[in-house]
Amino acid sequence: MSRIERTFEQNRAAGRTSLVAYVTVGFRNLDESYEAARAALEAGADMLELGVPFSDPSADGPVIAKASYEAIGQGGSLKSALQLAKKLREHSDAPLVLFTYYNPIVWFGDVALVEAAAAAGVDALLVVDLPPDEGAELRQAAAERGVAIVPLIAPTSGPEREKAILSSASGFVYYVSVAGVTGTGVAPLAEAGRHAAELSTRFGLPVVVGFGVDSPEKAKLAASSGAPGVVVGTALIRALGGAAPGQGAAAVRELVGRLRAGLDG
Repeated sequence: MSRIERTFEQNRAAGRTSLVAYVTVGFRNLDESYEAARAALEAGADMLELGVPFSDPSADGPVIAKASYEAIGQGGSLKSALQLAKKLREHSDAPLVLFTYYNPIVWFGDVALVEAAAAAGVDALLVVDLPPDEGAELRQAAAERGVAIVPLIAPTSGPEREKAILSSASGFVYYVSVAGVTGTGVAPLAEAGRHAAELSTRFGLPVVVGFGVDSPEKAKLAASSGAPGVVVGTALIRALGGAAPGQGAAAVRELVGRLRAGLDG
């Protein structure tokens, strides 16, 4: 059983919603992003998405986009994300997901990335702009090395598109709660949670809800409708960026603690 499978299964058995925390690698600098990642896990996050900063983050709202631009200036990259994953793996057995756009992978090499990810202890790749009928070389290499490919499904996907997307899915599925970018405050989270639960039942993979989950109340709303997991990103980046120098990890720890308590309460 993979780390991802084990995490979702243990939480399901315990009646617990999985909490996925996102950090942008290199924001506010490489050291702070590492400390923030560790703090998130220690405060109750079940798994991490390590965001690879990219110059054209088309799926991300202004908070994460700004963090991504700043992270690049601090040395954030696909290589540094792999290095951070390897460093985290020395201290934690939690699942690690590399969250990236496809352009950096093209530069790195599909097979080379999978090999490097597996060596670093990465459990899954979430490639935001990779359609289900593209990336055959990446998918084959990932399957051979036991690295999951996590797809995204949107409210606009439709039944036939859902089948196409999920036919090659592994690990878990990321359900985008709105037809828009990250950081929206108007996501229909109860409806998204219900759809996530239905998809999970139909296709046999855990489905997590992301985009618009920025508080314990909203996390609980999505979870109470049946979603096996929720993803929090923008709120964590906002907390990290708004903290005093040297206090970013503490701010992340506090927020993740509240999110965990909200989900468990």
